[in-house]
Amino acid sequence: MMKSFIKFSDTLSTSMGKAFSWCIVILMGGTVYEVVMAYAFNKPTLWNFDFSMQMYGAILMMSGAYCLATEAHVRGDVIYRLFSQRTQAWIDLVLYFIFFFPGVVALAFYGYEYAALAWKIKETSWSSPAQIQIYMVKSMIPAAGTLLIIQGISEVCRSIICIQEGQWPARMVVAEETEQVLMRAAQDEDKNNVN
Repeated sequence: MMKSFIKFSDTLSTSMGKAFSWCIVILMGGTVYEVVMAYAFNKPTLWNFDFSMQMYGAILMMSGAYCLATEAHVRGDVIYRLFSQRTQAWIDLVLYFIFFFPGVVALAFYGYEYAALAWKIKETSWSSPAQIQIYMVKSMIPAAGTLLIIQGISEVCRSIICIQEGQWPARMVVAEETEQVLMRAAQDEDKNNVN
């Protein structure tokens, strides 16, 4: 049951991360449009700054669960990696309950209240003369919190499995350190030179 939940959670988190990564293309298109309009036609837009902020916010908020699922987040593992996998799992399990869940549950809960108020008053941007609507993008705050809760439960399941079995369950997608990629490339090159 835990392994099927891990698979569901990893699939959901990676799918959402990949889907929202397209916001980068939209953000780039908006930036190119703004530059062309401002410098080629001397007609800068009123809406592009807020639009860019919304796209950047969408990328930032919706990539959290993806980073957690692929281990792409920053981790200070100077000492952590010296421990056995079972000890790492115990450390992760404890730290998820002490630090992770209180923060993401608050993000989802209070983010929902924040987004609901924004929808109720049909909030618009106060920092732009275009006054574009921002209540829709505020819905991503509780959505990101919910995705992080789901992925956090998956990570707790991973820790429990590792404690029981003595090794971490495999991930769908793994972010690799640059040094690992370079070492593997050097090893492959050595193998080719020997042949």
